[in-house]
Amino acid sequence: MSDAAIVQPSLDELRAEAFEWARKPRRYGSWYVTEHMVRAMRAYGWTIVIGALGQPIVYLLGLVLGLAALLKAPIVDNGVEVSYLVFVAPALLMTAAISVASEEFTYPVMSGFTWRRYFYGFNASPLSSTQTAYGVIYGATARMLVVAVAYYAFVWAFGAVPHPAVGWISIFVAIMGGWAFGTPLMAYAASLENDKGQFALVQRFLFMPMFLFSGTFFPLDALPWWLAWIGWISPLWHASEAGRALTYGDPMGDPLFVWHLLFLLLLALVGVLLGRRVFERRLAR
Repeated sequence: MSDAAIVQPSLDELRAEAFEWARKPRRYGSWYVTEHMVRAMRAYGWTIVIGALGQPIVYLLGLVLGLAALLKAPIVDNGVEVSYLVFVAPALLMTAAISVASEEFTYPVMSGFTWRRYFYGFNASPLSSTQTAYGVIYGATARMLVVAVAYYAFVWAFGAVPHPAVGWISIFVAIMGGWAFGTPLMAYAASLENDKGQFALVQRFLFMPMFLFSGTFFPLDALPWWLAWIGWISPLWHASEAGRALTYGDPMGDPLFVWHLLFLLLLALVGVLLGRRVFERRLAR
């Protein structure tokens, strides 16, 4: 083929193509960060798989089915009489998603700022700090979705979802619960300069009391008021109550159902706004 037959692109065409490639990071930047976060999970991929599949089995066989064998009396929740297994299953689903959030919004965030400092590498590219923050949230959401789907499949297989037609929506309520707990935690983690055991304190003095005193294993009204308040402000309790309304209750007949969802969305929105602000401040240095 002669040189005359080769069509060379014009300067304007090359410039237009370069501009298009330059616009992609601004348009899809959050998804590039999400891809990085998801790929980084491969380093502990087996932990994710075992946690997603093993935790439901351990909880359902140990805590739930074991206790259910001792507790013959049904649980009465909001006027609905259900077995103990049906009562606990939605709370365990929400706990699984929130547990993932407590992991993905802590050490990976600190790693991006302090240890591996890859957030600064993102910021040196056309990616914005806001896109980095959103990418972290999307990446954590991807793992929460995997765990929530696996958990729901197990509780459904154990017959703990009397209303499967709407019960599957509890998967997305679990993700909302993870956002409500995780995004404020992300903002806190992004503000830390060094790890001095703060995340261990969060697990012991924030996550564990929330897990124990948020109506997970028994109705919240069984607690005295000086402990029940932990559940009232807990995203786990609000997510669990919304999940119970979906799996065996009547969400449209529950006047508190919308309030539970709004509470979770409000916490998540506050966390996103705070996290975005902290990311912008840290990456502007």
